[in-house]
Amino acid sequence: TLLFFPQRNSIQTSKYNVFTFLPLNLFEQFQRVANAYFLFLLILQLIPEISSLSWFTTVVPLILVLAVSAAKDAIDDVNRHANDKQVNNRPVKVLMNGSLKDDLWLNVEVGDIIKLENNNFVTADVLLLSSSEPHSLTYIETTELDGETNLKVKQALTVTAELGEDLQALSSFDGEIKCEAPNNKLDKFMGTLLFKGEKYALDNEKMLLRGCTIRNTDWCFGLVIFAGPDTKLMQNSGRTTFKRTSIDRLMNFLVLVIFVLLAAMCSVLAIGNSIWEYKRGSAFQVYLPWPHDVHSAFYSAFLMFWSYVIILNTVVPISLYVSVEIIRLGNSFYIEWDRKMYYPLNDTPAQARTTTLNEELGQIKYIFSDKTGTLTQNIMVFNKCCINGKIYGDVFDLDGQRVEITEVRVDFSYNPLADPKFSFYDQSLVEEVKAGDVITHKFFRLLSLCHTVMPEEKKPGELVYQAQSPDEGALVTAARNFGFVFRARTPETITVVEMGKTIVYKLLAILDFNNVRKRMSVIVRRPDGRVTLYCKGADTILYELLHPSCVPLKEETTEYLEEFAGEGLRTLVVAYKDLERKSFANWQKRHHEASTALQDREEKLSELYEEIEKDLILLGATAIEDKLQDGVPQTIETLGKAQIKIWVLTGDKQETAVNIGYSCNMPSPPILFIHILPNLY
Repeated sequence: TLLFFPQRNSIQTSKYNVFTFLPLNLFEQFQRVANAYFLFLLILQLIPEISSLSWFTTVVPLILVLAVSAAKDAIDDVNRHANDKQVNNRPVKVLMNGSLKDDLWLNVEVGDIIKLENNNFVTADVLLLSSSEPHSLTYIETTELDGETNLKVKQALTVTAELGEDLQALSSFDGEIKCEAPNNKLDKFMGTLLFKGEKYALDNEKMLLRGCTIRNTDWCFGLVIFAGPDTKLMQNSGRTTFKRTSIDRLMNFLVLVIFVLLAAMCSVLAIGNSIWEYKRGSAFQVYLPWPHDVHSAFYSAFLMFWSYVIILNTVVPISLYVSVEIIRLGNSFYIEWDRKMYYPLNDTPAQARTTTLNEELGQIKYIFSDKTGTLTQNIMVFNKCCINGKIYGDVFDLDGQRVEITEVRVDFSYNPLADPKFSFYDQSLVEEVKAGDVITHKFFRLLSLCHTVMPEEKKPGELVYQAQSPDEGALVTAARNFGFVFRARTPETITVVEMGKTIVYKLLAILDFNNVRKRMSVIVRRPDGRVTLYCKGADTILYELLHPSCVPLKEETTEYLEEFAGEGLRTLVVAYKDLERKSFANWQKRHHEASTALQDREEKLSELYEEIEKDLILLGATAIEDKLQDGVPQTIETLGKAQIKIWVLTGDKQETAVNIGYSCNMPSPPILFIHILPNLY
């Protein structure tokens, strides 16, 4: 049961239909000043008293111009209709009366339960009920939504995961869902599920959004929450607008200037006519009589003004718009034929999706870009770390001097679960772990617990991590190689193999990361009953949450962080806190109430997070390397030669941003890195 009016799943991205094409397209075209002028001119030519030319001398070129533009717009819209039809008629399996029936996307409604299979597009915004994977995990690709190629993991509620693929149980599912109204926030969802007398919190981690693709999951079942225009994808798409370029605006301005000149010319001629008719015209009445309804020189001049407007209509260049449209069409072909814009690895040429905006390409003065995944490969590698004031990751000779890293990697053969692709060169860190150093063990235990990574073991012994963030994947892989292997996760537990010993932690709460908090925490209970909070995040944020006893260690760690940042590495600070059982039990009760609230849920949770994330004990910091994409320095250098200014948005420390700038061969402008401080979000 969904507490709002059901919506059909059909979508429409086209601008026109058979009945609205002519009026809407003419309305758009007559927004061009020249078209509006010639329509006005045609009206003048239909008035016998002032018309000196036949009306068809204006109608023919006007119709030709309108027809060319209308044909182009019609072709674009026909393609949109074809795409809409293809999408709306995709097949989907809908659960009806205890059995699956084949249907079309457009017939799916809110409240339907549908089955999605591997490599299927998600039909609508659905609540994940169950899947074929252990613990009802579902892997999705969100490239169509946010451009990210990393697989994301969604997990159903335990209470619905038990339904599995039992069609009868799914058909009799009688939960009641209350949720927010349709909106365009891709990363947020707020709702509650009332099922079997219990209330459960629903968030974005349990939703599959339209536009995603199911990956590495044989099947999953979902309950349609938003359909058609109400889906978050369509809420973000907006209406197709009539795009106007700077060339269009310039032409409109020039035509207006021509109008002013034309009006001035016609006014001078009309005034001259009035003066001549007043002083000399009466002497020529026998040969050039006034029309029967003209009784004064002033009225004659008024009519003559509009006659001159008609006679001098060729001053206004109506063909200019047609010429520009043809040039745009030709330019679009040149873009698609450009060999330097062809990517041979994927056999992908450049594609001009619209002929409206291509002349804007030559007028670009600024490029705004993000860093991660655009300038860099978004492939993170654990490079260095700082634990309890000691730095690891550098290699030193016998005299204690730092040397260049060699090909002699640390041997992790003692760990049968180590990732063979992981590379590290500082043997001292392995020795600390083997020696049982308490702080070092806490450091890697934190990395193995504080994350949202999901493990996957398709073949025995081949452990693969599916990480929504490459940073988390790199940190969990590092902990894995140093002896703290994250093995399994359920909604209630996390299983870690610590130095060969399997330990199951009870997962009590996850304090999510966001751009305001800039940190993430988990609260777990060890088998011996101890409750601990583990936290990782930006140094500027975590330093404010540390216990006063950590000041000396904080100063040491800060020096190393600046060193890491100077090398262009991405840094995170890690800390922990042991919790008292009684105070945590009270906090946990209030946390459940806040997480199931429909009003001000985020504010209530934020207050609770702030309450418990304080007086943390600092453990150290991590440093991750994210290498540049191939060809980035050369590309930026070429853009610089074209006098194009580049602005790169990054959340890194300023030293990291500057180092990346040097790596791009741009030690001075035109590349500018903007360092976003936490309080600016």
